[in-house]
Amino acid sequence: MAEVSQLQVETALKEVIDPYLEQDLVSAKCVKKIAVDGGKVTVDVVLGYPAKGSRDSLAEKLKEKVAAIAGVKEVSMNVSSKIASHGVQKGVKPIEGVKNIIAVASGKGGVGKSTVAVNLALALSVEGANVGILDADIYGPSQPRMLGTHAKPESKDGRKMEPVVSYHLQSMSIGYLIDEETPMIWRGPMVTQALEQLLKETNWSDVDYLVIDLPPGTGDTQLTLAQKVPVTGAVIVTTPQDIALLDARKGFKMFEKVEIPVLGIVENMSTHICSKCGHEEHIFGEGGGVRMAEQYDVDFLGAIPLDIRIREQTDNGKPTVVADPDGRLAQVYREIARRVAAKLSLQKKDFSAKFPNIVIQNT
Repeated sequence: MAEVSQLQVETALKEVIDPYLEQDLVSAKCVKKIAVDGGKVTVDVVLGYPAKGSRDSLAEKLKEKVAAIAGVKEVSMNVSSKIASHGVQKGVKPIEGVKNIIAVASGKGGVGKSTVAVNLALALSVEGANVGILDADIYGPSQPRMLGTHAKPESKDGRKMEPVVSYHLQSMSIGYLIDEETPMIWRGPMVTQALEQLLKETNWSDVDYLVIDLPPGTGDTQLTLAQKVPVTGAVIVTTPQDIALLDARKGFKMFEKVEIPVLGIVENMSTHICSKCGHEEHIFGEGGGVRMAEQYDVDFLGAIPLDIRIREQTDNGKPTVVADPDGRLAQVYREIARRVAAKLSLQKKDFSAKFPNIVIQNT
């Protein structure tokens, strides 16, 4: 009987397309080791994105393909995840303790961007990543309420603040430092300075993804972020409505101008689900997010329905992903999180931390 070759195993693995990377794992360089010992095959796959919810089904598909090779008696398929740091804009230094920064933006207010941001962060955490969230909306901070905490950040060294932890999420917001009903009557430069301080003077601890919940629009705060904050990629939130899409396009163009890659588009309030009968209808129009994604050649990351439970759960300080982790809505967010992280994993890696500092001494 002919012996099984590594090439045969590789060919079999290439038949499985990862739904989030949208390519096979050999081409995506995720297959790290193939060992063939007689009829026993061992394969090590390391994904560049967290995938607790889809890892087992992927491993099963790969195993099936390898097991179908003539002469294979036993297959050991090890699928794990390892999240790397990825490149950012030129001339911007990475933040200590943070591997990747994902900006969640919208061209206009009222599209549910903050709700998407907090559920995306929680979904990335549930999928197995170490996650932080920065509330960059200085005028209208909403993350403390959404995360159900109003703790005051502590400082261990008198220089940096410790992030507030809620649902395994490291978080920072101006809302932790001021009274909830105090208005922020600040001009642009003060806001951008406060944002920089919140980001750089927080003691983030080994964060794989820091999600930044941006204020709506394309003004001072967004430009500061684009010029001074090392953003790995942006996610644009819109509703199917034409007016929202118009503003979302402006947001997209802004990121394009400052060379921050847009990872994709999320369509929020995509369909309305009646709480009485479960009937689903497109009250804000249909397919706008998909058309925009096609127009700009970016990924359509997913559609989130307009469901009363999302609003109730978030207002009560327990967002959907943690309030009903096995429900359909939480699965939608987890699916979007895997797509965002997989898309990001395909970008060029940042190896700057690997290089030693070169010190020249006169001797």
